[in-house]
Amino acid sequence: MMQRRIKHFLSGIAVLLLIVASTNVASAQNASDLKINEILVLNDSNTVDDFGMHTAWIEIFNSAYNTVNIGGCYLTDDLSNPTKYWIPTGDPTTKIPSRCYMVFWADNHPTRGIFHLNFDLDGAKTIALFNADGRTLVDKVDLPLENKPDITYGRPTNDSEQWVYLEKSTPGANNDYTRKKTAGESFVEIDPYGVGMTAIAMFVVFSALAILYVIYKNMGRFFIRKAAGTVKSKEKVETKVVKQVKEEISGEVNAAIAMALYMYQSEMHDHENTVLTIQKVSRNYSPWSSKIYTLRKTPR
Repeated sequence: MMQRRIKHFLSGIAVLLLIVASTNVASAQNASDLKINEILVLNDSNTVDDFGMHTAWIEIFNSAYNTVNIGGCYLTDDLSNPTKYWIPTGDPTTKIPSRCYMVFWADNHPTRGIFHLNFDLDGAKTIALFNADGRTLVDKVDLPLENKPDITYGRPTNDSEQWVYLEKSTPGANNDYTRKKTAGESFVEIDPYGVGMTAIAMFVVFSALAILYVIYKNMGRFFIRKAAGTVKSKEKVETKVVKQVKEEISGEVNAAIAMALYMYQSEMHDHENTVLTIQKVSRNYSPWSSKIYTLRKTPR
């Protein structure tokens, strides 16, 4: 019974792990977490591409907490042509890690690599990202009518829905470069004397002890019941054996056993005398220390 429960428990864990793994794989291919994060239309003296050219660029941000593969999706500057630039699949460089960025160069030179688009941003009014089906819109940005040279247009923070001109261009990085408070600093502001942390620590410790108590209590009850059941089963078996032996022994056998015991006690056993007698010898000395037996006569 115990082995069966253990097998069911292990199989449940295995099924849970498979579900989690399949969920991660499915979510890793979900492009809905991608966002257009920053755009530079006029690049006069800003960041250069891998060919040393000053070209317009588009930054994509992965807002998920898992890796997303942008391969197979589409970038376009024309909503009537959603599949204008197809991002090739099968390349490991198209995978965007969690909370990371990817830059595409809008230079109208797709032969220079995967990250070089087949259109530029001269006169562009809209930038859109479509899913792999070519119909589902993932994100869209309407460009301002006037673009300033070397000034990017983007989100002030990763989670912001507002678009503004940014003071500094940050291709491949967070647009909000100001120092953020750490979790410890924020907690100190909320709980300067550590009372809350002490209460939380005590709660965690005592909760763990309570859980362990319940677990071991139930385990003890289980094994006690199991041991009691084993003892009862043994007693039942022994009782059955005794009953069978009693039923099989006849009166003649009992009479023979009684007669043998009587003969053993009355006739066949010798009576032993328990009196110890000590008899005194005629000599009063012990010769073991006499020197006459060790000395040798001097020869004449």
